[in-house]
Amino acid sequence: MPSTPQIRPQHVNSKAVTRRTVLKAGATLLLSVLAPVRAYAAQILAVRVWPAEDYTRVTLENDAALKATHFIVKDPERMVVDIEGLELNPTLKSLVAKIQSNDPYIKQVRVGQNRPNVVRLVFDLKEEITPQVFTLAPAGNYKHRLIFDLYPVKPVDPIAAMIEKGDWSGDGKTPPSSAAATGSAPKGDMPPLKPAEAEALANAPQTPPDASKPDPRAELRNELKTAEAQTRASEKTDKNGKLIRMLTVVLDPGHGGEDPGASGKNGSREKDIVLAIAKRLKTKIEEFPNMRVMLTRDADYFVPLGTRVDKARKVQADLFVSIHADAFVQSTARGSSVFVLSEKGASSSAARWLADKENLADTIGGVNVKNHDRQLASVLLDLSTTAQINDSLKLGKSVLGEIGGINRLHKGSVEQAGFAVLKAPDIPSILIETAFISNPEEEAKLLDDGYQNQLADAIVKGIRHYFAKNPPLAKNRLT
Repeated sequence: MPSTPQIRPQHVNSKAVTRRTVLKAGATLLLSVLAPVRAYAAQILAVRVWPAEDYTRVTLENDAALKATHFIVKDPERMVVDIEGLELNPTLKSLVAKIQSNDPYIKQVRVGQNRPNVVRLVFDLKEEITPQVFTLAPAGNYKHRLIFDLYPVKPVDPIAAMIEKGDWSGDGKTPPSSAAATGSAPKGDMPPLKPAEAEALANAPQTPPDASKPDPRAELRNELKTAEAQTRASEKTDKNGKLIRMLTVVLDPGHGGEDPGASGKNGSREKDIVLAIAKRLKTKIEEFPNMRVMLTRDADYFVPLGTRVDKARKVQADLFVSIHADAFVQSTARGSSVFVLSEKGASSSAARWLADKENLADTIGGVNVKNHDRQLASVLLDLSTTAQINDSLKLGKSVLGEIGGINRLHKGSVEQAGFAVLKAPDIPSILIETAFISNPEEEAKLLDDGYQNQLADAIVKGIRHYFAKNPPLAKNRLT
């Protein structure tokens, strides 16, 4: 029987084995680099919708930056958005149920996986819109955000909106139609031009019509009509036919939408409290026959700081009052405060800290940097006059004195700092910190209807006392 061949141990060359091991490891590494790796799909963490007359915002919050492309489809109006690097998940699907029937611009939204790693959103629209699609880097408590802002093609005119919502008629009973508010009239019923209008139109450039360019005569006519609407909004006649100077107060509830502002220990949010106070205050101010109010926001949506100032200037406001509820790291901080703009530095380190915090609203709320006028704040500050700040100090002192009768004051004098929202160069402007929402006792006050009523009454008294000592000048008429 043949013997089984024996395998004798061979001498092993350690250097050769090491060389082979290194070469094999290198080849494996090279293959792993060259091999296709499946792209990481971002995860949608939250979806939010903020409908408002000004615009509707849709926010997708995610754990990584997203790239999106969009286009408009006509007949019917739709906006299509393709988002790359994304797989459909239940959170994103929940966007469908978040569209409300009263949304001014979105009828419904459809969500689907268009192709691998690409999700498609189709917004069915109620009217033609001008979209802005942009991304935001992580800020505050938010991670990456993809924003869709849907604006009407024709922006909401704050003067027309204020007149339409309020009672601006001469008899105090019937508000004018929106057509009268904007200075327009039905075809065939165009009101005759005033002498100043006729002269301005006669001197306008006589250029042949060009469909690709705006008609300068039409633009001038619209400007004249807007100016006339502003004048109508600022004047009213009493029972004897005497002209009454209408006083326009702009109330600015801070924060809103993506920007909740400060929060209390019991979960209350600054944006909700200050909106409730502003609405209560609006009702009380408009009980006086010569006073009318515009809110920079009347619902839960974000308004950039510069836009708040711009709204006040467009309605030729006589006063601007921004309403807030502060928070501090220590829950013992308490008291109400009133602030005005400073030409130089802040009146205290606390005032500077607060202004810096409030000026972050655009970062938290989310502003489209490409469309944001970066020069607005600096231009308004340059135009701010000593007279405006002096008037603001008078208003602030009057209001602070009244608030001191219902709540402890954080500081007994009006403070100053560089608040961006107070930079209207021609409008006395104050910012009221109603109380510290971070203080449990004051949070309870801010949520109490009785305290909100007292606070609103105090602010109205302060405003009335200011006007009594500082009556505003009559506004110019066209003729």
